[in-house]
Amino acid sequence: MNAVLQANGLRKTYRGGDGSLLEILVDLDLSIFRSEVVAVVGSSGSGKSTLLHLLGALDNPTAGEIYLEGRPYSSLSELELDELRNLKLGFVFQFHHLLREFTALENVMMPLLIRGTGEGEARSRAEELLARVGLAGRMAHRPTQLSGGEQQRTAVARAVVGDPRVLLADEPSGNLDALQSERLHDLLFELARELETSLVVVTHNRSLATRADRTLKLENGRLFPVDAAEALP
Repeated sequence: MNAVLQANGLRKTYRGGDGSLLEILVDLDLSIFRSEVVAVVGSSGSGKSTLLHLLGALDNPTAGEIYLEGRPYSSLSELELDELRNLKLGFVFQFHHLLREFTALENVMMPLLIRGTGEGEARSRAEELLARVGLAGRMAHRPTQLSGGEQQRTAVARAVVGDPRVLLADEPSGNLDALQSERLHDLLFELARELETSLVVVTHNRSLATRADRTLKLENGRLFPVDAAEALP
């Protein structure tokens, strides 16, 4: 089976204030397959968000290569990377990053409008997804008029509106209470299955990690398969 998203020999280093090199990722390998849900766990500061940023082409590795559907990131221009992020990757962060001056509907339409989709088609697709995530009556509201859970559901709708190959989520329920978290987890899994989208989620949430097809622990710069029930408190 061919991987949708693959990382080979990934390394990421930073130079500390004293001039020393800090190794965050060390010869890391990862393969994500179609429609697979993979949870990445690990202690704070272990490099989980760094890994997600590299997989999402938001940062460049110090060494190694990342491939999306067999195409290496290093072969792409900045414009091509922008197109890849818009067309084939979806992002959900701990903080929703919705545009405050736009409504929920306009926020979800935005990725489609950027890629050149007609306004009518973009509106129809955004309305469909907002209804799907339970926000049919909140489309005209701006982010400040939405609850935390509603903001995250809007962010999820925006992330999947373009039918991405891979959805990357970084502590997506980190700012929500237990009930809202479970509802968001249900939504993420349902949409990933329906859209046949691979999901990579960084989390400290045990209930979320245990629902994944695989759980990997990032430790000492490398990934190791683990049982989520044992890896998280």
